[in-house]
Amino acid sequence: MRIGRHLVDGQPALGIVTDEGIATLQCDHTDLPSLLEACDGDVVAAVDAMATGPTTALDEANLLSPVGRPPTILAVGLNYRAHAAEGGREPPSVPIIFNKHHNCIIGPHEPIHIPAAAPDMIDYEGELAVIIGRAARAVSASEAPDYIAGYTIMNDVSVRDWQRASPTMMMGKSWDTHGPCGPWMVTSDSIDPHNCRLVTEVSGELRQDAKTDDLIFDCYEIVAHLSTAFTLQPGTIIATGTPEGVGAFWKPPAFLSDGDDVSITIEGIGTLTNPVIAEPAS
Repeated sequence: MRIGRHLVDGQPALGIVTDEGIATLQCDHTDLPSLLEACDGDVVAAVDAMATGPTTALDEANLLSPVGRPPTILAVGLNYRAHAAEGGREPPSVPIIFNKHHNCIIGPHEPIHIPAAAPDMIDYEGELAVIIGRAARAVSASEAPDYIAGYTIMNDVSVRDWQRASPTMMMGKSWDTHGPCGPWMVTSDSIDPHNCRLVTEVSGELRQDAKTDDLIFDCYEIVAHLSTAFTLQPGTIIATGTPEGVGAFWKPPAFLSDGDDVSITIEGIGTLTNPVIAEPAS
């Protein structure tokens, strides 16, 4: 099942995505966290029981990020073997975790801004993202699938000079518009997250092409690791890391610029596309 979020008469609404389009769910929930909390993570059964309204063709729908206000956005650094190798790094022995802020979230086709204050080293990172379905604390890797509602795509846009200026990385990862997410959530019963092809293209040029079986710490291990320390709330997004091919390691470096567009495709999910523009003066 694919669950998306779109604007209906100017207001956000959840819907079921099919080949015909997105059919609005007739419910009081306008964002995934509240729906997931209400159904205790059993989102497929909950959605199956809901009536749907009119269907909007996808090419006419104003799609939003499937999670508009996640309780937390967590991300994993250096989590593909080939990505570690391209940077001359040894694979980490424990997951490298950092935060992204809510303000970075945008949906499909919304513009990524090249910041006026830091315009020179804006990079893309195509990533598989986990969406937590039930409150998870002290969950083992074998139990983790029961706590994952589904998966989506995130572009962990990075301001490399600001990222490198601090060991926490957060200041390089949370600029406004630097967390494109979508185009929808695919429920966990319909995808093998560890056997997907991930492709990133910038203005039609292939930049990343990898399989998620190259993850150092898989999705379930990441959930187990994080939940050891703190509760993961429904709707939490976890970006699981990017494969090799980021712009910083091209020769010469291939950073984003005004006029580019970034498309990230993950097998079994879909394609997330965003244009790149100079930050508006306002």
